[in-house]
Amino acid sequence: MNTLFGLRKNRKLTALTAVAGAAFVGVSALGATAAHAAPASVAPVKAAHTSHTAQAAQAPEMEQTLFSGSTKGSYFWDDASGRQGDTGMPAIGKPMQKGLFSSPSWPLGTEGYVMYKGKKAKFFIGDRGPGVPSESGVMIDIDGKTFAELTGGTWNTNTLTVENNGGEGHIKIDYVVTKWGSGPGTKGAPQPFSSGAWRG
Repeated sequence: MNTLFGLRKNRKLTALTAVAGAAFVGVSALGATAAHAAPASVAPVKAAHTSHTAQAAQAPEMEQTLFSGSTKGSYFWDDASGRQGDTGMPAIGKPMQKGLFSSPSWPLGTEGYVMYKGKKAKFFIGDRGPGVPSESGVMIDIDGKTFAELTGGTWNTNTLTVENNGGEGHIKIDYVVTKWGSGPGTKGAPQPFSSGAWRG
């Protein structure tokens, strides 16, 4: 819990920036390994003797890999309760929810997924952070509910902490960006909050 409180305390820099009216989301490049952009290759789906509606229903969802790599991830939950250093409404202006991650540099609205020990979870960038931890390579803040699922823990809604996961507060994850957001931020390799890349 001390680790989580420290992470949340460091995120208050994000809140001050959000109050100023800036909206931001991203992932940082320090600590990221094997990050690279990849050209999209989407195979066409062919269906004979079916309507356009039926074809759409039968077509598998194809996701493009626009950028991928690995980094460290922490977790957070901003629901304006003030617990665990909570800083309030996420920068994107949407309520805190499962799948809402924060990044110190990627454009708000960026979408993709992370992988950890064979588990996969989708995300969209809706907030800024981690703040200070991004200077040491922690480039993604995962929502607490998703972090609990990835690490085999349980989410405590009263304390806003992940429990029963062996005390893991930082994990090494692989990430894939499938869609760049249209909000403020910088595409490409994640950068620490202090770089100002979130301004885009």
